[in-house]
Amino acid sequence: MELDRTYWETRYTGQETGWDVGAVTTPLKEYFDELADKGLAILIPGGGRSYEAEYLHRAGFTDVHVIDLTDAPFIDLLARCPEFPKEHLHVGDFFAHEGLYDRIIEQTFFCALDPALRERYVAHMHALLRPGGRLVGLLFNDPLNEDRPPFGGDREAYLPLFRKCFPDVQLDPCYNSIAPRAGRELWVRALRAPAE
Repeated sequence: MELDRTYWETRYTGQETGWDVGAVTTPLKEYFDELADKGLAILIPGGGRSYEAEYLHRAGFTDVHVIDLTDAPFIDLLARCPEFPKEHLHVGDFFAHEGLYDRIIEQTFFCALDPALRERYVAHMHALLRPGGRLVGLLFNDPLNEDRPPFGGDREAYLPLFRKCFPDVQLDPCYNSIAPRAGRELWVRALRAPAE
């Protein structure tokens, strides 16, 4: 199975978007509400219809970026939030994306990738973070599927993977998941060490 642009565009046009809950989820909303610095450079990879980006933008954050393999979901974002800066919507391969960010938000991107790419995911997340920057968000703590997205896993599998680049990564059971994901999510916090 090629998890390429065509695959994801077909999922959107066919309304096969089970990951899309139609709003920012509670754990991310509560995290965003605690952020005081509205100038943080924030990236949301595999952002889809980008409810998180919309929420941040409406809350006054000025440097929010989304990357996705297809622009299909961005049409919906711009219909809801036409003032969102179009130049902050990036269509392309996450692994080719360049930039430096203070926060990268994980929300159903990791589980959409072929598990063979997980080591590259962690390394590229690290490369895209400024020193002192953080990867934060949600990972499934559930086996899910082996032959198609969403691909699952568990804390024991994730820890050694993330520790290769983020030695102090924290993976804790998520206490405020939305109901369909309750007991099946981990809250990830991974800090890129500040420069010496």
